[in-house]
Amino acid sequence: MTRRFNVLVVDDELALRKVLQTSLAARGFSVEEAVSGEQAIDMVPDGGFDLVLLDINMPGMGGVGACRRIRTLLPHIGIVMVTVRDAENDMVQALEAGADDYITKPIRFGELVARLHAVLRRTVAEDTLATTLRAGNLEIDFDRRIFRKAGQVVHLTPTEFDLLALLMRNQGMPLTHAKLLRTVWGPEYGKELEYLRSYVKTLRKKIEEDPAQPTYILTEPWVGYRFYNPSDGEQ
Repeated sequence: MTRRFNVLVVDDELALRKVLQTSLAARGFSVEEAVSGEQAIDMVPDGGFDLVLLDINMPGMGGVGACRRIRTLLPHIGIVMVTVRDAENDMVQALEAGADDYITKPIRFGELVARLHAVLRRTVAEDTLATTLRAGNLEIDFDRRIFRKAGQVVHLTPTEFDLLALLMRNQGMPLTHAKLLRTVWGPEYGKELEYLRSYVKTLRKKIEEDPAQPTYILTEPWVGYRFYNPSDGEQ
């Protein structure tokens, strides 16, 4: 990292806050702590935070409500939710409340740091302003609407290109089925999961070495899809 990013860790468990504080500080982050969603909401407006690491299950307001309020107060701040329940409802609720990503307990620290870096790239607008993005042996030119694999142009239909472009623009972050459908096909879509899956299947045949074992377009169970860049480290 070129500068020291500020993270607010929000969790009612003292032991976990201390572990995260120590581990993140060792990776060059500046860390502050909050014990509740209410305290986090009080701290974020003037705290100069780049990221909020927010537990979804807390007494009082709870993580989802706090996430929604923080996103309203600071639309561009990075928010990663933490949950102990690897369940559809938690994940989708977190993303719909405005979280950029989620991670489940027990936390794998390598995975957490990789996800935080992915969120930071979005918030500092390094990737979102790019006209060309590369990931592994893939390259997409947004302006010319050209996609290459290993240097060779691969034909994509307009819809396939738009879907891949959305995933690569948000690489490292999960996108829900509804988000993908509404953005690519229009606001009247949102529940046509088989329709989306068929396009993802076709895209994987064109961009993956082994479509049955994808390395770029990863499935987020019950939630949606995540584009993985091999240079990001741990998945």
